[in-house]
Amino acid sequence: MRKALLGLFALAIIGVLGFLALTSPSAYRLVRAQTPLPDSSRPPNVENGRVLFFAGGCTSCHAVPEQSDKLRLGGGYALKSPFGTFYVPNISPHKQDGIGSWTTADFVRAMREGVSPDGRHYYPAFPYTSYQRMSPEDLSDLFAFMLTLPAVEGRTRDHDLPFPFNIRRGVGLWKLAFLDGRVFAPDPSKSASLNRGDYLVNGPGHCAECHSERNLAGAIIEERRLAGGPDPEGRGIVPNITPHQTGIGGWSPDEVATLLKTGETPLFDTVGGPMGAVVANTAQLPEADRRAMAEYLLSLPPRPGFKRPE
Repeated sequence: MRKALLGLFALAIIGVLGFLALTSPSAYRLVRAQTPLPDSSRPPNVENGRVLFFAGGCTSCHAVPEQSDKLRLGGGYALKSPFGTFYVPNISPHKQDGIGSWTTADFVRAMREGVSPDGRHYYPAFPYTSYQRMSPEDLSDLFAFMLTLPAVEGRTRDHDLPFPFNIRRGVGLWKLAFLDGRVFAPDPSKSASLNRGDYLVNGPGHCAECHSERNLAGAIIEERRLAGGPDPEGRGIVPNITPHQTGIGGWSPDEVATLLKTGETPLFDTVGGPMGAVVANTAQLPEADRRAMAEYLLSLPPRPGFKRPE
């Protein structure tokens, strides 16, 4: 009996040590390639950073709720999900409460690996699964632009997550399964505008994070990417944005680009809710970028939209 108990104790110790090893941020870096960093001798392009900021819709989640100035990124928005409620953090350039004391390397690693400067995992409610596609230079430019915004004092409250999702360390296993670490690589067989649209939609724009169905682990089902799915916050169905008849099939590139600028659909309706906040950001993009996003979305394989099981 004593030997059996000692054996069980030893197995438990091995299990704990294995869990700690596999869930360490360092373990992810050993399995995936090291995150590339931008050339430190290259001065950041703040204007490019501004474009990427609006492509990413950073204000939609991180702007202080109920304030008219959407460039005050003090956070506080309550993002509800099937795993609990996440409270969006302060990402203003405040030295203590935001990201003002971060280095460019800190920012790049957070955006690509989902790791904080002090070595903690970020939950994938922060869509680094999309941001990992961004180039190191673009991330450097984005960070430089964000440091020009107003510093906002105050930190947001802790996430409200039930067990076992409140064990942040477990995110390390999720990353090993679903965070591949690949930077976007242009397809030489496609036009420059089609590649640009692909990059904007799947990188900074992170459109699939809302417009896709997810598995039980909360990861995007690749076969359902951009075909719509349940709203993570429980507000109905997020629409299909592939060129299927249940999505944007039959739309022209001009009509898609117009929606991204004004929110108007071909049926003279206007998008609202979270998509209205997205349009407030995409309206700030150069027209060529909106058209590139439209061209890319209309080039996708048509996929039928999500239907709730009866």
